[in-house]
Amino acid sequence: MTEVAGTSGSVPAELRLAAEFGTPEAAQWERLVAGVLTKSGAIPEGFTGAPHSLLATTTYDGIEIQPLYTAENGVPPAGFPGLAPFVRGSRPEGQAGAGWDVRALHELRDPAEAHTAVLADLENGVTSIWLRVGADALPLDALGEVLSGVHLDFAPIVLDAGESYAAAAEALLAVLAERRVPVREVTGNLGADPIGLQARTGRAHELAPAAELAARTATSHPALRAIVVDALPFHGAGGSDAQELGASIAAGVAYLRALTEAGLSVEAAAGQLEFRYAATADQFLTIAKFRAARRLWARVTEVAGGSALGMRQHAVTSPAMLTRRDPWVNMLRATVACFGAGAGGADAVTVLPFDAAIGVPDAFARRIARNTQSILLEETKLAGVIDPAGGSWYVEQLTDALAHAAWREFTGIERAGGIERELASGALAGRLAATWQERAQRIATRADPITGVSEFPQLDEKPVRRVATPSPVDGGGLPRLRYAQAYEQLRDRSDAHGTRPRVFLATLGPLAAHTARAAFAGNLFQAGGIEPVNPGVSDDVVGAFRDSGTPIACLCGSDTLYAEQAAAVAQALREAGATDVLLAGKPGDYPGVTGFVHIGCDALAVLTSTLEKLGVA
Repeated sequence: MTEVAGTSGSVPAELRLAAEFGTPEAAQWERLVAGVLTKSGAIPEGFTGAPHSLLATTTYDGIEIQPLYTAENGVPPAGFPGLAPFVRGSRPEGQAGAGWDVRALHELRDPAEAHTAVLADLENGVTSIWLRVGADALPLDALGEVLSGVHLDFAPIVLDAGESYAAAAEALLAVLAERRVPVREVTGNLGADPIGLQARTGRAHELAPAAELAARTATSHPALRAIVVDALPFHGAGGSDAQELGASIAAGVAYLRALTEAGLSVEAAAGQLEFRYAATADQFLTIAKFRAARRLWARVTEVAGGSALGMRQHAVTSPAMLTRRDPWVNMLRATVACFGAGAGGADAVTVLPFDAAIGVPDAFARRIARNTQSILLEETKLAGVIDPAGGSWYVEQLTDALAHAAWREFTGIERAGGIERELASGALAGRLAATWQERAQRIATRADPITGVSEFPQLDEKPVRRVATPSPVDGGGLPRLRYAQAYEQLRDRSDAHGTRPRVFLATLGPLAAHTARAAFAGNLFQAGGIEPVNPGVSDDVVGAFRDSGTPIACLCGSDTLYAEQAAAVAQALREAGATDVLLAGKPGDYPGVTGFVHIGCDALAVLTSTLEKLGVA
């Protein structure tokens, strides 16, 4: 047996594991990619560009994501944690000491139920509480009861009271005073956000009262923040990451102006703000978003006050990405989103329970939400390293590109007169709507898949029932959208029909010839609540169609079989009573075929049309 060099005795001071190999070059990789794409037929006819460019994707902000990043791409300097531009974190110790703040949202209106839920969270890993109070939420006069037994000097309280933020602040301060909590130990946020209110309601709200509240509490409770810069309305209206960031920075600037006019210094004013961002299942964009946000805010505060300042960030797993159908998959989405927020350096993270889009989360859902964070903090040790994604060629490039795109959005808002004017004029809403239309089209074609809804749905899933959440009293503001809503509306129509609508899959040839396209078509139809009837390998496809009890058929086979049999089978199916014959594959000239389902087709349009033809209202 030959001894491997370096395996006996002491470990050599320098291990040259690749010394026997040549240095790979980008051109070699590009040739390998070209070979694979050529063999698979993925290179379009007449294409003259670099084959590997076909693997690139583009974000909603126009940022091109390459399939590979190397040192040659260059890495913009990110600095160090606690130092400008704060890309790697606002605090020098990051989250390496105690981890991020695990913040739970509570929307229960019954004080006794809310009290029980709050204590359960705080006793099992949650470190701060986010309370919805006021109209159609927890009564303000119940704050004392809900917070009974809570150590308010250790557990920060963040309020969300909408237009009642001033009264809610006074109610909380009264509870703190009654409990004799030392004012210097009071942390959390009073939740004033008049700009967020304008975004939600469409009505302008004066900034001065919020600024006066902040100026007052900055003196009386120096560690307590008063204002939230909530970017969730922009995200929830379908906006891109750069639009969310740009609008939030513009809102932050508006608050800086109001707070300095109220007598605070730029540093003290910035210390009154906490920025709230959505964390999505796009792990790398989430990481980049939180890193880019700190860089943007550092530049703003540098220009405003002469020294760059850090940003306090609260991450919330995206409400827009939550589904009502197959909601269990939301646990996986939330885990990835939480990972991205934690790796991106968020100071506080809220994981929305998996059933939050259905109604009021139950105790099990709240437990899973908090345990998701516990696993990432305690078992994966995610917070043990500061900015663990820092230095990645991809992450650094994405952070830089996103920061530039967001800065363009921010400066555009400022040139137009600021965030309040942009909201009042509808200009910002128009840009968000344009992004939503682009996103909705990608969702419709399943280019942006939604697992459990547009991909791999379960028609026989047992519905999850919850007590309905009160509808937000917004009206006139930015819409609250969810990515799955169009598919779920089709599923609701199908379920309400009484009998399950069906489409017959006319499988051609042996199993190997039709399985892939039959699975594709069956998956697509189920996304609209339509049951695919698959006869498998059948010697009498037309007879099987007659027995299926549906007037719509979809041919499933190989291109070769389509050329040989599609026209004849389609004619036979129509003679047997088929009103429509679809074909799973690329559009072509097949007599008797009335439509096509294929990769890239508008699945929502196909499903809507099919349901209408099946008599589903």
